[in-house]
Amino acid sequence: MIRLLLADDHPVVRAGIRAMLEREADLVVVAEAATAEDAVRLGRTEVDLVLMDLQFPGSMQGAEATRRLRAEPHGPRVLVLTNYDTDADILGAIEAGASGYLLKDAPPETLIAAVRAAADGEQALAPELSAKLDASLASGERLTVREAEVLALVAEGRTNREIGKTLYLSEATVKSHLVHIFTKLGVGSRTAAVARAREIGAIRAG
Repeated sequence: MIRLLLADDHPVVRAGIRAMLEREADLVVVAEAATAEDAVRLGRTEVDLVLMDLQFPGSMQGAEATRRLRAEPHGPRVLVLTNYDTDADILGAIEAGASGYLLKDAPPETLIAAVRAAADGEQALAPELSAKLDASLASGERLTVREAEVLALVAEGRTNREIGKTLYLSEATVKSHLVHIFTKLGVGSRTAAVARAREIGAIRAG
């Protein structure tokens, strides 16, 4: 049996996923978490795989919960299941140690196959997301996770000093990231960088 933890802050979503997965003889949902903190706590129990959303209420989000679980000596594998498909979200989750990444509108058979693959230690990245990342890499416009974090804060109207405090960076480092971002995106202003990044799916639209 593959023992699963569902980590999502929406009870209806968890109920729907549980009902779908437990039709399979080899899958059992042993716990549910409504916060990232609960996902980390419950993931330290007898769980083989966590289905992890990225967005949660509170300060900790899915990528950080994934990182903490994968840092455990015998931590469970993590399959991200979310609505977000930006380059920054995908790369952030994979860098945190996720074994796979699917969108919530994936067909049931795709989700079930991904659960089995991720539990076996295989990479389970949705083909359309893999193609999207390859396309952004080929275009030269793919931002690093840190660059995307900086630009997302720019989109919120933060100053370089505020961005530095939030990300524990010096103002000089923030400026350096912005120079690299402008170069990659072929733009000359903060506003244009945000618009272009949203256009190509490098950061969330809002």
